[in-house]
Formats: sequence, C-alpha cells, structure tokens
Amino acid sequence: MLRKLFKFHGGVKPETHKDSSTTQAIAKAPLPALLKVPLHQSIGGTPRPLVRAGEKVLKGQRIGGADGNVSSAVHAPTSGTVIAVEPVLMAHASGLSTLSVMIEPDGEDRWIERHPIDLRATPADEIRDYLRDQGVVGLGGAVFPSHLKLKTSRTKPTRTLIINGAECEPFITCDDMLMRERAPQIVSGMLIMQHILGAEEVLVGIEDNKPAAVESMKAAVAAAGVEGCSVVAIPTRYPAGGAKQLIRVLTGIEVPHGARSTDYGVQCFNVGTAYAIHEALDLDQPLISRIVTVAGNVGQPRNYEVLIGTPMNELAAHAGEQAGTDAYIMGGPMMGFRMPAFDVPVVKATNCVLVSSPSLFPPAPPEMNCIRCGECAKACPADLQPFELYWFSRARNFGKAQEYHLFDCIECGCCSYVCPSHIRLVDYYRFAKSEIWARERDKEAADAARERFDFRNLRQEREKQEKAARLAAKAAETRAKLASDSGGEASQEAGEAPTAAEQAKKALIAAALKKAKQQKEGAPVPPRNTENLSPDTLAEIDAVEARRAAARQETE
Repeated sequence: MLRKLFKFHGGVKPETHKDSSTTQAIAKAPLPALLKVPLHQSIGGTPRPLVRAGEKVLKGQRIGGADGNVSSAVHAPTSGTVIAVEPVLMAHASGLSTLSVMIEPDGEDRWIERHPIDLRATPADEIRDYLRDQGVVGLGGAVFPSHLKLKTSRTKPTRTLIINGAECEPFITCDDMLMRERAPQIVSGMLIMQHILGAEEVLVGIEDNKPAAVESMKAAVAAAGVEGCSVVAIPTRYPAGGAKQLIRVLTGIEVPHGARSTDYGVQCFNVGTAYAIHEALDLDQPLISRIVTVAGNVGQPRNYEVLIGTPMNELAAHAGEQAGTDAYIMGGPMMGFRMPAFDVPVVKATNCVLVSSPSLFPPAPPEMNCIRCGECAKACPADLQPFELYWFSRARNFGKAQEYHLFDCIECGCCSYVCPSHIRLVDYYRFAKSEIWARERDKEAADAARERFDFRNLRQEREKQEKAARLAAKAAETRAKLASDSGGEASQEAGEAPTAAEQAKKALIAAALKKAKQQKEGAPVPPRNTENLSPDTLAEIDAVEARRAAARQETE
C-alpha cells in the first residue's frame, strides 16, 4: 500500500559518493595492539572507572559504571590486561583529553558469562536499567542514552515508532550495509522497542537510493510477521536523516521550535540502535563494537565491524590509506569533525572515518562579505534565518541569536553548502553555542559561589549570636552570684556587734600598717599604745614584728 509522503523545508542534494564502500560485505577489523576506551562516550555524566592498572578483564566486562541516570556504562571490547587508566586525547575537534581505560589484548577474546533476560517476564523499568548497564546509546550520531528515550508517558503515549535508515550524509554507508546484511536482527530490536513503548505502528524510513536495503528490510518484516509495520522509501534529499525532517516526511507532523517529537506521540531511533538493542537483550552482549565506514583517501573503501577503542590510524591503514592524507574526519563532509590527531580511538559516535586529502577536499576559498542573498534561508531544513544568526554570532550578540532560535540549528551544513560568499556559517553557530554554554557554566559557578558566600555569612552571624547569648548567660550568672555574696555580707553586718577584743585587734592592725608606711617614708614612728591590751595580744604583736625584722635583714 502506498503511503502519502510529505516534504520538509529546504535541503540540498550533494554528491553522495556511496557506491565505492558498498561493493564488499562488512568485514571484521583486526584486533589492535592497544585499545583506548574512553569512559565518556555519550551525553550525560562520565562513567566512573571500575578497574585499575594491572587487572585482567574479559570481553564484555563492565569497566565504567554509569554516573547517574543520564549516563551509560562502558565495557571491555576484548579480554586482556588493563595497562593504565589515564587521560587520552579524545575523538573531538576540541583537542581535549578524557579519562580512558588502556587495554592490552591477550588475543584470546574470552567472553564473560552471558545470560539473556526474559523480555516478556521483565518489567519495562528493569529493561531500561539493563540497557543502561549494557551501554546502549543512539548510534545515529547524538549518542543519547537509549534507556531514556524508551521511557513512556501516561499523558503522552507513543503512537508511532520511527526507525531511521535514511543515512543521508555523503560517503557514509554503515547503516545501508547493516540493513542489507543484518535486517532480521534490526527487526528484532525494533520489536523490543515497540513492546517497551507500546507503539501502535512502526515506520522504517529509508532513502530511495538504497534499494537493496529497502528490499532486505521488507523481507525481514514479512518473515517476522510484524503487524502495523511499514518500510517506506523516501525521496533522497539531504538532510532527510534528521529526526524532525524524517518525522515530517513520514507523518506530516511539523515539530515546532522548542518542542520534542514525544509531545506528538512520535519517537525516532536509528537502525544501528535497534541492532544494538537486539544484541544487548537477546544475546546479553553489551555495546562494544559498531559498524564504521572507512572512505575517502583509501585504496579499499569499506565497512568494518570495529571494536570501540581501536585507533583510527590502524583502521585507515587496514583500508589501504594512501599518500597525501592530511586529516581524519569523524562523520561525513557535511557534519563531520576534523580529528585532532590520527591515533584517536573509535568511539560509539563514530559512524565513519573519512580520510581527507587536499585533492579530495581542496582548501575552502576565502570568505567574502555576506550579500544577504537569502540562499541559506531557502536551504535551511530547520526553517531558520541563517544570515541573521551569522551576524548576531559574529557580533557576539548571543541574546539576539537565541531569540532567532540558535539552538534549533542542527548544524547540517546546508547553509554553508549553498553560500555564494563561501562563509563557513556553521562554524559561527558552533562558536555562539559554545560561548553561551560557557557563560551558563560560569553563571552557575557564580551562583554556587554566591550561595556558599551567603551561607558563610549566615553561619558567622549565627555563631556571633550564639556567642553573645553564651556571654549574656555567663554575665547573668556572675551577677546572681555577686548578689548572693553581698546578701551574706549584709546579713553579717545585720548580726551582733564585734567584741572589744576584735575592735582592739583591728585597731592594732591599722596602726601596724600606718607604722610600716611611715618607716618606708622615713617618718618618725609614734610610740605604740599598749593600753587595754592583754599580755597574750602584746606577745603576738611582738612575734609578728620580730618575724618582719628578720625578713628585712635577710633581704638586705
């Protein structure tokens, strides 16, 4: 039955260059001498290392545990010895390093024990957790953790599941060859996703320049007896493989700016992701390898099943890398990134290693001034205003750029492809996005610092108040004690009058103090009044004076 197809805005038709890498079947890439397995290979947190240098690992053993829910585990691609856990240059244009596990293969390729789960008896939440621990992410390029995309919503259930086999980027044929050779496994993974999401229909979208893949997928769907599933050949037009563009073509739904396809009951997965889900759940095999197209300046362009962590230069050498290579591009010529070195490792996002040379990709002509011709706006599949985004990004007016929906740009490169002034427009958009992200991070850091400062001030004020309260309590206690002591003295004064002997003794003490003072000042000492004193008192006074005299002599 023919299905009505729709058109998306813009798009271009570059040369595909796909025939050279589809003449041979998928081959297994040789085992490298050293595997560099980055721990961070998906959107989200960086998995925590679970192994140390010197440990033995088995194929499929988890070496990086997922850091929270928005993350995905990483596994050993083969058996061997962990040489180190250290930062390694990652496969990204930034040239930054990321923590990686270095594994020296032992050549035995020994698997861990595998126990596939019973999908029908396992709750959906447990299946999703299992996929997270199996390291399954989107293999269409975004590497978004698949277990998160498989979550369902009661308020917005998924009605349509779309399997993306368009593969519109030039040179890349890994999905094409996967559908030709392993269609039944893709259908198996597709049925698992339909079961988890509860989707009513499944649509497989494939560009019509892949007739062999279309026929292979149709045969696999018919053999599986899948109801409500259609394999649809869509017109070849770049970037038909974009999620929103494919949804538009197959369903007619236009996902607006700032919205997601799940808001309209549609979810989209790559065919490679479906195949990985089949391996993870049906075979208990984590994501440790993927199909990679090696094309460009090589003698034998081909698709290889490559272990994650394989250095790209070893893979290119196996494909017959030719002289004149000046760079590797991960991805295609439209959306790919130039690698910072030749020995960066293959990661889960690597769908193609495009070996570049000056003859294949000549240096771009110098940029000229924008003439506001509007060709970029006509070609933009996201229906944006690229020339306005260009001016705002160049002027660092990032607020205005966001008002013009900068983050809806999918960086497909259509605007740069048609620009008569040879302006590398996408580079300006990437710059603006990175600057906005950097400012957001700085703002978050400043907000966190301000919160810490406010908390410190509150803590110091609280401690100050507590100290003041303690001092006030101690002062009140002291006053109460003094009041008690003065009350005792008052009661004593209110008692009986001192006797005559006590009065005489006090008078003698006062006279002695006066005499000592006069002696110190050299004044004559008046005779002592001994009237009314008993003999015992006089003897006591003489003894005291004798002791004082003896003490003075000793000091002299």
